[in-house]
Amino acid sequence: MRAADCPAMTLEITTVVVGSFQQNCRVVKDPVSGDGVVIDPGAEADKILAAVEASGARITHLLATHAHLDHVGAVAEVKRALDVPFALHQGDFPLLQELPAHGRMFGIAGLEVPEVEIDLAEVTSIPLGEAAIRVLHTPGHTPGGVTFLWGKEGFFGDSLFRGSVGRTDLGGDAAEYARTLRDVILELPDETIVYTGHGPDTTIGVERIENPFLNGQISVA
Repeated sequence: MRAADCPAMTLEITTVVVGSFQQNCRVVKDPVSGDGVVIDPGAEADKILAAVEASGARITHLLATHAHLDHVGAVAEVKRALDVPFALHQGDFPLLQELPAHGRMFGIAGLEVPEVEIDLAEVTSIPLGEAAIRVLHTPGHTPGGVTFLWGKEGFFGDSLFRGSVGRTDLGGDAAEYARTLRDVILELPDETIVYTGHGPDTTIGVERIENPFLNGQISVA
């Protein structure tokens, strides 16, 4: 197996913008093996499944960066269709259990709580082909927030946006978020590509300079 943080090839990534929150679901394929994962299937399961089919990927896992409804709302339906395990950090298990109630708050009925087969608090990587996706715990936006890394490519969910960061009033912790930004995210190389949960993608280098939450102009805590 190649080292998890040094895969030889970049990924094939299909971005599927789904739901009223315009969330970036990602269909991710290792071009060497053809294996793939779906990251943050938040809504519009049919649209996600069509993207999976078009990609030709053999999906092995569903992964969630965190358990807000716009990132896990379609997990149950996609999981039934693909028959693969779902991975989430235990810190967000309570949020996941509130999924139907949170859906009703936003006028979204019928959301199902999926079974979690893999606790991301207990693993450091998820296999993908002959390599692996590295799992980083990046709490703050939510208690169990994680970032998935493949070499210099990262799937950050709502932990980092172009020019901004996620909110902390929906189960988050500002002080913990500040530590994550300082001790985890800012420690990543500048060339790391940031695939965000909403909006345009960016890099750590750009955000280190321009993002007010990373360059010291604004504190989340």
